[in-house]
Amino acid sequence: MPTKMFSSLRSTELVQVDWGSEKVRNLAEQLISYKRPCNFLGPDEDDDHENDELKSGSVSSSYGIPEETAKLIHRLPPDVGKKKAAVLICLFLDEAGDFRVILTRRAKSLSSHSGEVALPGGKRDKEDANNVETALREAREEIGLDPSLVKVVTYLEPFLSKHLLRVTPVVALLLDRSKISLTPNKGEVDAVFDAPLEMFLKKEHHRSEEREWIGFAYRVHYFDYKASDGRHLIWGLTASILIRCASVIYQQSPEFGISPEFVPITNHVPV
Repeated sequence: MPTKMFSSLRSTELVQVDWGSEKVRNLAEQLISYKRPCNFLGPDEDDDHENDELKSGSVSSSYGIPEETAKLIHRLPPDVGKKKAAVLICLFLDEAGDFRVILTRRAKSLSSHSGEVALPGGKRDKEDANNVETALREAREEIGLDPSLVKVVTYLEPFLSKHLLRVTPVVALLLDRSKISLTPNKGEVDAVFDAPLEMFLKKEHHRSEEREWIGFAYRVHYFDYKASDGRHLIWGLTASILIRCASVIYQQSPEFGISPEFVPITNHVPV
């Protein structure tokens, strides 16, 4: 039985952490009390059950499954959500007082999703006790992020990839940006950069298109972002996760709207 290395922060630990600024501490307090949308598919017994507020939510589309479409989920393939992964949303406060998120560009040599922008993360290993361990282990392997420099404060509801991978976003706050030293694993990552989180609520640099997936129409979001190392296209699952994260943190809906996200278009879903 693997030893549990990491766990999410409890509200009683808030006063014990040097957050570096009142703004970061306030965000930690806000996120610790975050409650995910209603669970339509039952709990994930592999999630961290130590904190009732962090129990797993439903398998979701790019913005969570609306209650009115939850009744359709039984039509999805029976193995939906059995393959699990976790990604790390690592946030920090920049000099202007704005929250930014750490992102990667996957190596062009990879066989899947090569050259795409992604959050650090990957598939669950048998040795991982929970989603926190998966996300922090993958972040260390991919970009050399020391897990002692961050505090995990919450999970967001899981997202379902087009390959039926159940991806849980783990939200963590970077305590001291001056101590961070990131080294990309060249076998997996070509570049590491950061972007303003609030960007994922703005119309500027955003576009979207509708696609079809196993009998459902859904919207794919794209953000064109110019970083110091060049331009990056942030899209798909990564963009959807960051839209949700920004909506939760800033407590507002995106300017570009989110509908339709997971709309049935046929009466028969192929499996």
